[in-house]
Amino acid sequence: MAIPTERRAEFAEKSKAVKAQIDNSLKKEKSLLDSIRQNNSGMEYKKMLLGEEMIYIATLYMSINAYSLSIMETKNNEALNDARKTIYKALIYFEEVVSNTVDCPYNEIAPRVEKIENIPIDKRFYLMRKMGLVIQMLYDALGENSKWKWSFVEIRARFAVVSKNLVDMKQAGKDYFEPSSQDYDTTVYYVRMIRKLLDKSSMDYRDKYELSTRSEADMQMAINLLIALRRIAMILGDSDESEEIRKKALVWKTKMESDQKQQKH
Repeated sequence: MAIPTERRAEFAEKSKAVKAQIDNSLKKEKSLLDSIRQNNSGMEYKKMLLGEEMIYIATLYMSINAYSLSIMETKNNEALNDARKTIYKALIYFEEVVSNTVDCPYNEIAPRVEKIENIPIDKRFYLMRKMGLVIQMLYDALGENSKWKWSFVEIRARFAVVSKNLVDMKQAGKDYFEPSSQDYDTTVYYVRMIRKLLDKSSMDYRDKYELSTRSEADMQMAINLLIALRRIAMILGDSDESEEIRKKALVWKTKMESDQKQQKH
């Protein structure tokens, strides 16, 4: 169906202001990157700011799509694709700060987390909630049957891992059980969110393996996410859940090895 000229003009006018905001944010990104190249002191804090700026830019791209839907009654796939790319950039900036390591003893990433110790846990929690919201917004905008369906398994898993790695687990393990701590509520809600994200991401990778790829790498990622979830249960002294997760991971590993043997024969 042809879109009337006046509607196209209205959309162009509305989106023009948003594009100007995007350009301003991209200039901020360039300025921060130039600053890092000139002097890498405080680099981790600057990259946290870059990640937050990318979240904002992604919402701007999605607002362009919202204008397209309301004015021209059609999706703006270009804006949505730009939002998807920008979400990846946000994840990369956060990963460069605290790594993309899925499963490891906390002391291996502690030196990275210490470099952003001045960012309070409530700020980190708020930032990750915004990240989760923008990912869900994009998923909803694209629709369940979009060609990017399975790419969201990776996006959500990387988000889960970054959320986990941003937390000082040594301190969180204390605050989680100390109602008198000023960070008690935030820590409890944040850790619950991480556990939920890791659990869902492990299941998503398992589904991707079963329903789409049959890739050993996907099943191994599902198992690694489970093991990361188990580490948190162990930190919190939840022995029942820890054992339940261990058994599930073993079942999944056995299934993967059995599938591999069948494929070879």
